[in-house]
Order: sequence, then structure tokens, then C-alpha cells
Amino acid sequence: MLEQIDWSQVNWARAQFALTAMFHWIFVPLTLGLSFLLAFFESLYVKTGNKQWKRITKFWMGLFAVNFTIGIATGLILEFEFGTNWANYSWMVGDIFGAPLAAEGIFAFFIEATFFAVMFFGWNRVSTKFHLFSTWMVAIGSNLSALWILVANGWMQYPVGMAFNADTARFEMQNFWEILFSPTAIGKFTHTTSSGFLLGSLFVLCISSWFLLKKRHLDMAKKSIVVASVFGLLASIFVIFTGDEAAYTSARVQPMKLAAMEGLYKGETNAGLIMLGIPDPAHKPGDEDDPFLFDIKFPWLLTLLANRQLDTFVPGVDDIVYGNPQQGIMSTADKISRGQVAIDALTRFKNAPTKEDAQAALTEFNRSKEFLGYGYLTSPEQAVPPVGLTFYSFHIMVMLGFLFPLIFFLALFFTFTKTLEKQTWFLALGIMSLFMGYAAQETGWIVAEVGRQPWAIQGLLPVGVAISDLTTPTIQITFFMFLALFTILLIAGIRIMTRQIALGPEE
Repeated sequence: MLEQIDWSQVNWARAQFALTAMFHWIFVPLTLGLSFLLAFFESLYVKTGNKQWKRITKFWMGLFAVNFTIGIATGLILEFEFGTNWANYSWMVGDIFGAPLAAEGIFAFFIEATFFAVMFFGWNRVSTKFHLFSTWMVAIGSNLSALWILVANGWMQYPVGMAFNADTARFEMQNFWEILFSPTAIGKFTHTTSSGFLLGSLFVLCISSWFLLKKRHLDMAKKSIVVASVFGLLASIFVIFTGDEAAYTSARVQPMKLAAMEGLYKGETNAGLIMLGIPDPAHKPGDEDDPFLFDIKFPWLLTLLANRQLDTFVPGVDDIVYGNPQQGIMSTADKISRGQVAIDALTRFKNAPTKEDAQAALTEFNRSKEFLGYGYLTSPEQAVPPVGLTFYSFHIMVMLGFLFPLIFFLALFFTFTKTLEKQTWFLALGIMSLFMGYAAQETGWIVAEVGRQPWAIQGLLPVGVAISDLTTPTIQITFFMFLALFTILLIAGIRIMTRQIALGPEE
């Protein structure tokens, strides 16, 4: 039970994983977007024969290489942490979670590693067309790598295609295709990759804007901005579309996350969407006072977002925690009760003296197994994620998401009206846009992971049960070791890239 868990140990393990994941996420989305921009730049070089496009490609390729290398290093650390800090998780779901990670190594990473060497070192060593093919394969391989990681994460958000084996106390894969094509996995892949395309475009816009402000490499900067802005504008529109689909999927399979994203405690018919708001940090589930100190809403929009039709009900935190019989929502207390029955039946099954006793216990377990994870909770309120952090992260991400298409549109407008160099305010905004892009990326990750709490696997395995048997000081030591390592890597990566940017594209 969760009251027996050392929460200091759990929270330090959470903090270490969050540190690693958020640092890793500095590099992953940029890899996804910049890889395709490299392919576009080189395609223009091969098509036109203009060596300026080759210089542009090689310049951005050097920055890509630094980002790509550090991303691989941090990604390996992240995968090892599943075994070191989350051993119970790895044991219980390794049969499922390991499959997409293995597919990543066999298919995607193999493609990336093979063709990256040709792409980076193969200039003047292989034919022009084969080099272009290698660049495209790196872009495709990078995004295939993201596919398998996001399939694994999507399964954690919406566990499908599996069955619980009572003999081994493990979740085992039953249908790989159901896991691969689950709506959560598809939504995560499309939203994450398109946001990576957006970030890569902002990266190019940022550095090119700096060149224009410094009156250096003007032709290269303007050409880069045109390609990146077209790609970024299309990507940013697609991000809005896929984000809407992701919210709709959350309403179906993770209603508590959607309620936390909107700070919705009391469910409503024709619920409004918060445009601006300040949640009351003292508000608790079950309180009757207003959960917001200040808010501005779009009427009915949350209902449309969640249900795709008006005059329908959107459940809030209180409905999910305490139940709503009129809407057919079971209370978390009832789920906890049924989960405890499942745990007790599983224990009796493992210790049954006869086959008849074992079969009777297994039958009882099967009736309540879908609530197994709830049996480890000690109160219904433990099923509520940090509402304030989820709410602010979601709204920062959304506001920035609607700003990016405007930035790319203005970049194209000023470029084609030949006034871009004169718009110093916009070039300054172009530089700042990269940092806004990273803010949107990291807050999006927080929404996805913090909004799922307290679950390692939605509804089936709380994080407190997924932890390894480690002492708190051990995790603290490795936390600060990783913090120091990541800081050194980040400083080194930034210094290398800033030196390359200062040098600019070489002849």
C-alpha cells in the first residue's frame, strides 16, 4: 500500500527522471525538425546546382551534428534509468515497454547511425544523389526513432493490447498492432514530431535573424528564413490541429488530465474554455468555493474540444474523484475498493493451497483486475495530479502555439516585400522566438507527464509501486551527478554551436 512507501525516495527518483527527460528534450525536437530542413536545403542544392545551397546545408549540418550527438548521450541515460530507478516498472511491463524500444534500436537508430556518417563525412566521397539520399534517411530515421519512443509513452498513457499474467504478476503483450495504432500513440507521434518541425524552423529563424541584425551572410540568412518559415508555418498549423486531437483523446481516455489542464473541478454541460486564469492554490477537491482567483472563458468551447458537440457533459476533478451517478461516473473510492479486492484475490491466488482455491481466487481477480492500480491508493484524492502546474503549463503551451504561425507569416511577408532587414523589432522577436519554442516544448512535456500523475501506467501502476528498492541518499547522489554532467554537456554544446555560428558558413 502507498502508506508504506518512502515518498522522499519516490520524489527524488521522479526529480531525477524529470531532470534527464527535460534536458534530453532540449535536443530531441530540434533533431526532428532540423533534420528535415537539412534535407530540404540539400534538395534545393541538387535541383538547382547553386553552391550557395550547399554552403547553407553544410552550415546547418554542423549545428545539427552537435545537437544530435548530445541528444543520443542523454537518451541512453534516460533509458538506463528505467532499470536503475524504476525496476518494478521494468519488471511488470518490460514485455510491452521493451518491444518499441527494441524496434527503435533495430530499425530507426540503425538508419540514423549508418547514414549520419555518410551525411556528415561523405561530402566529395560519395555521389551527390547518394549523399542527398543519406540526408533524407537521417531525417526519416530520426523521426522513426521518435515514433517508437512515443508508442511506448502512449501505451503508458493508455494501456491497450495487453493482458495481466497472474502467475508472473506481469503485464504481457497480446496485440502489438493495437499498441502501435492506439489513438494516444498516433496523437503523440503526430503532435510531437510536428512540434519538432516547428522548433527546428524557429532555430533557423533565430540564428538567421541574428545574422541579419549583424549585417552578415545576408543572402544565406534570407534564403534560410524563407525555407524555414514555409516549413514552420505549415508545421505550426498542423501542431494546432494535432494538439486539438490530443486534447480530444485525453477527454476519452484520461479525463482527469483534461480536468487538470483546464482547472475544472465541477463538471459542466457546455463548459467554457479558460482563456486566462489564476487558479486558487488553496483549492482542494470537494471544496465548494471558486477554484479560480481570476478567469476569462470562451463559452462552450471546452465541451466542443472534449466531446465534439454541444449540450454534453465534461467531467471535472470532483466528478472523477467522488463520482457522478447521473453521468455514469464511478467514484475513485469505489475503484480503490475494487482494486483492493483484486490485490487480495491475487495474493490468495499466489498462495492458494489447492487448484480449486487458486481458480476461485483467479476468477475473483479477473472481475476487478482493471482497477488493480487503484488498490494501491489510500485515498481518492491521491488520484488528482498537480492541477496548478498542469494548468499553467497547458495554457503557456497553447498561447505560444497560436503565436508561432503569426511569426512565420510575418517572416515570409517581410521577406517577399524586401523589408525584412529593416524590421529590427521583428528580427529581435525572431531571436527570442527560439526560447519561446523551447518553453512550449518543455511545458508540453510537463502536461503529458505531470498531468498523468500519480500513474506510471494509467490506472494500473502508481509511481509509488513502480520504484526500485534504492535508498534516498543513493538517488540524491546520482541526481546531482547527472545535474553536473548535464550542465557541462549543455555549456559545451552551446559553446561549440555559438562558435560555429560566429564563424558562419564557410566558402
